[in-house]
Amino acid sequence: MLLWLTEYLSRHVSGFGVFGYLTFRTMVSALTALAMSLVIGPIMIRKLSHHQIGQPVRADGPETHLAKSGTPTMGGAMILVTIAVTTLLWGELGNRYVWMALAVTLAFGVIGWYDDYLKVSARDSRGLPARWKFLWQSLAGLAAAVVLYQGATTSAETSLFVPFFKDVAVPLGIGSVVLTWLMIVGMSNAVNLTDGLDGLAILPTVMVSAALGFIAYLVGHVEFANYLQIPYVAGSGELAIFCGAMIGAGLGFLWFNAYPAQVIMGDVGALALGAALGLVASIVRHEVVLLIMGGLFVLEIGSVVLQVASFKATGRRMFRMAPIHHHFELKGWPEPRVIVRFWIITLILVIVGLSTLKLR
Repeated sequence: MLLWLTEYLSRHVSGFGVFGYLTFRTMVSALTALAMSLVIGPIMIRKLSHHQIGQPVRADGPETHLAKSGTPTMGGAMILVTIAVTTLLWGELGNRYVWMALAVTLAFGVIGWYDDYLKVSARDSRGLPARWKFLWQSLAGLAAAVVLYQGATTSAETSLFVPFFKDVAVPLGIGSVVLTWLMIVGMSNAVNLTDGLDGLAILPTVMVSAALGFIAYLVGHVEFANYLQIPYVAGSGELAIFCGAMIGAGLGFLWFNAYPAQVIMGDVGALALGAALGLVASIVRHEVVLLIMGGLFVLEIGSVVLQVASFKATGRRMFRMAPIHHHFELKGWPEPRVIVRFWIITLILVIVGLSTLKLR
């Protein structure tokens, strides 16, 4: 909306023409979301505390987590509102990818909100049964995948590109629907499982969002895409605005979520942010790169799968507790040490992922 206003003003005052640059609007988007989060945060925390919307804690979890019981939860709603408002303010509203990103993020946010609501109202950490959560996630993810497939105009938009190789692109055709669904639903649950310690999930999400925003800008720019020999997807560059909003909203939330957390994200935020990452990566055709950069999320969900498989096959657990961040807690690592070391791992993986843009 503000983009339209600045376009009108630029006809009379040349200085407003700077808002026509995607890079500038991305930076403004991040700053806008950050400012909104810092303003809204204290208000939301007070409201959540007043209505006693506190986090229920697993009885079988680490003993150090018992003190977290009652910490205001569902703070991810602040992230989603901030992302939506900021994107609408600075994004090109005629761009279909912008609307897809907002729709998927908010749809998964609703699923997460209902899950959190059940947990809080029943004072039970289980929430929405897994089968129902997966069903609604699958329906939302599949709908987005089908829309993306039907709107494809080039073969590149339905191919799987393998990093580190110049000409390796696997045509998937309608199979791209399955891949997109897997990316959206898989990343949604992976980020959700990672969100078990204060700040553990949100900063890696910010780092991966920043990298995806940069990739979206390059993929949406025909000259850069040709030079780097990456797929060109017309219009995808506008997703940099959406990613900028995720960066600002995430950093603003981290201000209150840093150890010891004043507010917890909850499924309303974690499910939505993970789905958003999966969708953006699918649009810009960098699914494999996302799995590299989001290796922490992959490790977290992988540890749960391995734990369940190991217990069913042998009756023994592979880890002391899954997801894997709890394993290190039970080994004696203080919570801040686990968090910071996992942040460092994510930073390294993001750098590796970005290096694939040139190493081909």
